Amino acid sequence: MFSPQIKRDPGGFRLSEDQVNFFHEHGYLTGVRLLTDEQVEILRRELADLTDPKHPRHELFYEYRSNESAAADHSLFHALGAWRITPGFHDVLWNPAFTIPAAQLLGGPVRFWHDQLFCKPAHHGGVVAWHQDYSYWTRTQPLAHLTCWIGLDDSTRENGCLQYIPGSHRWPDLPITGLAGDMEAIHSVLNAEQRRQFDAAVAIELKQGEASFHHPRLVHGSFANHSDRARRATVINVMRDGVRSATNEPLLHGVPAIPAGEKVKGQFFPLLTQ
Repeated sequence: MFSPQIKRDPGGFRLSEDQVNFFHEHGYLTGVRLLTDEQVEILRRELADLTDPKHPRHELFYEYRSNESAAADHSLFHALGAWRITPGFHDVLWNPAFTIPAAQLLGGPVRFWHDQLFCKPAHHGGVVAWHQDYSYWTRTQPLAHLTCWIGLDDSTRENGCLQYIPGSHRWPDLPITGLAGDMEAIHSVLNAEQRRQFDAAVAIELKQGEASFHHPRLVHGSFANHSDRARRATVINVMRDGVRSATNEPLLHGVPAIPAGEKVKGQFFPLLTQ
């Protein structure tokens, strides 16, 4: 269903040494082409169906928020688990244009954690407040995770593109201050020097099909979309093989629990690379 990238040699998907070094120094790497226009169109069609709360396989989502925005006049669609529901969102996990760079940045075999959908409609798309991903993932340890944000539309400042605080991946774990509310909430848990670093925020503008990788402690967020264009994205979250459960509760809704201390593995967390 989801045709693989056409490339003469899988080695052509490998990141350069400079790209890998940039990621480790700054906490992110942007502008990596992962999807063809044809693949983007497949995912857009599937996404249009998935946003319907009456989708026949809706119960397979781990989380589903038709509007997670804290602002009554804004909208932010956010859901986890699309890979379980449609062929395209399933197959994109094994796309070598993704798995090969991911293995380089993680420094070892890549195991799937979970996916996400983030959609901001035109004119009234809501914010994604500044946060660290790992603040939400401490139920898995050690920290050996990676996030890949893939644009299904051109993503610009005007329609609420992703923004990063370079170097913030070296900060300690921060308390959760909300995902879709006040953009300034995170400042309540930062020191003065950390707050000053927001002056150096970098806007990550991408063409559709391009992606940005970031470290799970890198502080990131995105502002509202008041443009006349939608901003849709899919996110693939992975971990290095060997990460363990840190809880006796289910790691995701509806998934059998993995006892604390045991390796995260199995059909819900497949190995994407050897």
